[in-house]
Amino acid sequence: MIPIYDQKSRIKLLIIGGALLIAAATVIYTNILVKRLTEREQQQIELFAKAQRYIISTEEETNLVFVQEEVIEKNKTIPVILADDQGNILGTKNVDVPKGLSEKGSIRYLKGQIAKMKEQHPPIVVEYAGGARQFIYYKDSELLTQLRTYPLVQLAVITCLAVIAYFAFSYSRRAEQNRVWVGLAKETAHQLGTPLSSLMAWQTYMKESERFKDEPIVEELGKDVRRLEIITERFSNIGSVPILKDENILQVTQNAIAYLQSRVSKKVSFTITTSLPTDMPAKVNIPLFDWVVENICKNAVDAMDGRGSINIHLRRPARGKNQIAIDITDTGKGIPKSKMESVFLPGYTTKKRGWGLGLALAKRIIENYHEGKLFVKWSEVGKGTTFRIILNG
Repeated sequence: MIPIYDQKSRIKLLIIGGALLIAAATVIYTNILVKRLTEREQQQIELFAKAQRYIISTEEETNLVFVQEEVIEKNKTIPVILADDQGNILGTKNVDVPKGLSEKGSIRYLKGQIAKMKEQHPPIVVEYAGGARQFIYYKDSELLTQLRTYPLVQLAVITCLAVIAYFAFSYSRRAEQNRVWVGLAKETAHQLGTPLSSLMAWQTYMKESERFKDEPIVEELGKDVRRLEIITERFSNIGSVPILKDENILQVTQNAIAYLQSRVSKKVSFTITTSLPTDMPAKVNIPLFDWVVENICKNAVDAMDGRGSINIHLRRPARGKNQIAIDITDTGKGIPKSKMESVFLPGYTTKKRGWGLGLALAKRIIENYHEGKLFVKWSEVGKGTTFRIILNG
């Protein structure tokens, strides 16, 4: 069965697309409702205006009572202010004036409400015999106001749900990926165990044999056996919590380079410089840290086609008083800006051989196990690259 994260791009697009579709449908439908309710409230106010005009112009008491009770008093939701052509307040309906205001304060408040009402709707003019005019100001009811803001609230909710789903999926994918890393590392360590035991036995036999007495190959074989033991230990440590100790970071770096230098092209020169005290400690797990340095330097050697220079410089970063920065600079092909993040993804490689796991493992070791950082500090195509490791001092 194909794991769900193998189709991560498609699923993320479906999540985002579904959320946008729901949001669009909600906004469209709500706007239709808002339009209908707006038209209805406008008709209500126009009817209110006609009723106001009718009350003043008619003398039939029965009709007046009907209009008063069935038209004007039935408006329980729409805020209305009636004013004359001089701006004097004649009456209000469904407008809550704050308690404790004086008469002048209440008038100022109502005039402020009129200004807000004008922004929403033009006033309805009620003309009477003799040229007298009154103005009916109104604004959206509380229900209509809530309905207008409802799409925004729902859109925010949908966005939050989409974000939560996105991060839940990403977390699930990372957790599954971590299990794959750990399983692969443990199985590799297990598989290395059998041939390593055999090599150790052969090395012991050769050391005790007169035939190979004083042969330098026996000592070199011993070094490689010990190196295989370290590699096996590294793979065993993946997935477990490594023990970090205060180590002389300059000495540790020099040892890692010394081993590597004898096993790469002689046309590659290594230099190690420091701006730190020579006994500066850093919290590291030596086997895992050596692995990081080796992976970065081996990639640098490949990028230089086995010819060039690698400089390692130890310093304090611009930020972080208790941190140590290790810059590894090569004179290789460089990395395009569009690929600077991709180089740390599992499977990314420009070589014909290899799985593209070296830098991915290096980043995991530094950031997950050493609580530091590993990133491309600088790179220019055709000139070289600088990887920076940040460790806690």
